[in-house]
Amino acid sequence: MKDNSISHHEMTPEVRQKINQWITQSAIGVVVFAFLLLLSAGRFDWFWGWVFIAVIALFMAAHPLILIPINPELLAEREKGLSDPEVKSWDRKLTLVGVGIFLIGSLFVAGLDERFDWTVSYSILLHIFGLVLTILGFGLFLWAMASNAFFAEGVRIQAERGHTVATGEPYQFVRHPGYAGAILGMLAIPFLLGSLWAVIPAAISACLYVLRTYLEDRTLLEELPGYQVYAQQTRYRLFPGVW
Repeated sequence: MKDNSISHHEMTPEVRQKINQWITQSAIGVVVFAFLLLLSAGRFDWFWGWVFIAVIALFMAAHPLILIPINPELLAEREKGLSDPEVKSWDRKLTLVGVGIFLIGSLFVAGLDERFDWTVSYSILLHIFGLVLTILGFGLFLWAMASNAFFAEGVRIQAERGHTVATGEPYQFVRHPGYAGAILGMLAIPFLLGSLWAVIPAAISACLYVLRTYLEDRTLLEELPGYQVYAQQTRYRLFPGVW
């Protein structure tokens, strides 16, 4: 089976413009994360809140650092988000609801938990555990992105870019390593922030991303040439030995 390769194209003015737009949007997103979290906590000296903000900022900064040298066109593609008309309608709905629940639910609840001390007797080891798992989850996401030239934000077949199946590196183990990393990060962040109550909305978001994984996998099986053969070779979607 053909493994999709990372392109090494030089940036056109259009690609450069879209990358600049992505960077601007991402910077605004980090500010929104920080504002939502610290506002709900009612304080700006929350150590673990700032640790989370730093992790998110580094995670977003890693996107251009990784992609611009090897595949700037992918970062330009990701700038479209869910706005491309070919993105599946169910994907728009699931993503908006899942991200919305995580932002409004998990982060806001974690901030309120910090303000009102809903979670008591929380060990620093759990903070560190959450931090390590968050980094691992985000790292897996970035690895998947760097290994798949068609790692778009929305679910669609990118025929105009010569869409092929990604089979290398993390895709040897599961078919959707990016989702696996995102789900791990979602579930780990409440522990990083020290809020057991925030696990509830995070788990709901994670379940929606599992559903998104199933629907995307079905779409690829039906529409992407070569994916059925790949699915026979790589049996598991998210968790090796499980599903």
